[in-house]
Formats: sequence, C-alpha cells, structure tokens
Amino acid sequence: MAIKAANPITQAYSKVMYFLCISFAVVIIGALLVVTGYLVSIGVGSLSWEFFSSGPVPDLNDPHFPGGMKNGLVGTAILIGLSSIVGIPIGILCGIFLAEYGSNSWLTTPVRFLADVLTGVPSIVVGILWYELVVRPVGHYNGWAGALALAFIMIPIIARTTEEMLLLVPKSYREAAVALGASKSRTITGVVIPAATGSLITGVMLGIARVAGETAPLLFTALGSRFLTVNPNEPFPSLTKQIYEYAMTPWRAQNQLAWAGILVLIALIFVLNVAIRLVVRPKRFG
Repeated sequence: MAIKAANPITQAYSKVMYFLCISFAVVIIGALLVVTGYLVSIGVGSLSWEFFSSGPVPDLNDPHFPGGMKNGLVGTAILIGLSSIVGIPIGILCGIFLAEYGSNSWLTTPVRFLADVLTGVPSIVVGILWYELVVRPVGHYNGWAGALALAFIMIPIIARTTEEMLLLVPKSYREAAVALGASKSRTITGVVIPAATGSLITGVMLGIARVAGETAPLLFTALGSRFLTVNPNEPFPSLTKQIYEYAMTPWRAQNQLAWAGILVLIALIFVLNVAIRLVVRPKRFG
C-alpha cells in the first residue's frame, strides 16, 4: 500500500512551528546567558577566600571591611538539609498516594486541590503562619521554624511533580509486575519508582531550588544571625537574609558582597543539580 504524501500546507505549518520552537529556545537560553553573565561580571570581583572563611564584621556599616558570608552559607545549608528531611519524604509519599492509590480514595481530590493551592501561596504568608505556630509559642525566633516553613513550601511542589512523573510510567510496567505475582507495594517500590527515578529527582530539585532562594519566610521564623551557629534552637543565619541586609546598606562594598552572595547561591544550586544528574543517570540507563 502506497504511503500518501504529506499535505504541503501541513509541511509548511510544521516547519513554521519548528522554527518558532527553535527561536524561542534560543531567546530563553540567550536571556539566561545574559543574566548569568551580568551576575558574574558584578559578583565575581567580590569573591575571595575571606568571603567563604569569615563572617560579617561587627559594624555592618563599615564600607571598607564588609567581611564574608560564612555564617550565611553554613546556615542555608543546614536549613535546606532540615527542610529536605521533612519535606522530601512527605512530598514523595503524597505524590505516590495521588498517583497509585488516588483512584480508590475520596481524599484524592481534596489533597490534589490543597497541593495546587499551597503551591501558589505567597511565601510571606507561610512565614507568618509558622511564626504563629512555632515562634510565638516558643517565645523567640529559631531555625526549626525556618526549616519547617521551607519544608511547607517544598511539599506541594514535590507532591504534584511526583504524581505527574509516576503517571507517565506506562501501565504495562505495573501489569507485568502484577502478572509475575508482585504485590501493589512491591510493584511501586521495585518497578514504578525506579522507572521514574530521574524525573522524581528533578521534582525534588525543583523544590530545593524554590526554597533555597526564599527570604520572606525566614524573616518571620529564623530571623537571621550575624554569628556562625549550628543550633536551630536560636535565631539562625541564612545566605538570603544576609544578602538582603547587604543589599539594603548604602555602602558600595557591601552591595557588591550581596551580588557575590547571589552568584554563589545560583552556583550552588547549579552544581547540586549537575551532581544529582550524574548520580542518577547510571541508574536510569544502566
């Protein structure tokens, strides 16, 4: 049977759409390169060993010795770690429930709707919420409240991403596992999740990237500290809070240090994404 040639109009339409896709991709990549280049040109000059090895100087208004951001770097790493311990398991389990058990539960629609609503809630509202739930009862600002606020932001993003990624796994995978005698839980943990590992990691990274740059929730919860501390029971430092403080000062040296902090924050997120991709890739294609 002869194959009918494609309609010339269809071919032209396809070429136009392909050209538009390529054009918009180039525009987006170009914009990203411009923003990245701008950040590098402004912030790289303020990077030094002192930036990573020392904290702020006692006088925030000293224009000649702005100090470093060691306390903010360490504090942000701890806050992200604590929020990930809470947010990632809850988000993934919620996504698994929606994708694999949701068709048989009345909770599916309310949980999915709540996750969609929480994804769009302004982060400052989340900060006020955890201020009322944790900071006021405790009586002072603390790192635990900041970590819980970040986890609260992270959970709906990971949950909805996990659901969508698991739904992309072909049903034939599940049917084959069941035909071989695997239980529902064994099918999920041994077949479905490994098949979607790379996509799940992408969702987790989206959640981490979202909270890594948050400042508003931390203003109401962790507050910030000019001292290096690893005790979440007291006001806790963060890189974003320190960037905010330095950006608001009238001194150019500290403004430059704020740009350096932004550059480091973006670089850390980029390196983390690449590292996770390299770790996950053998599992996906090996």
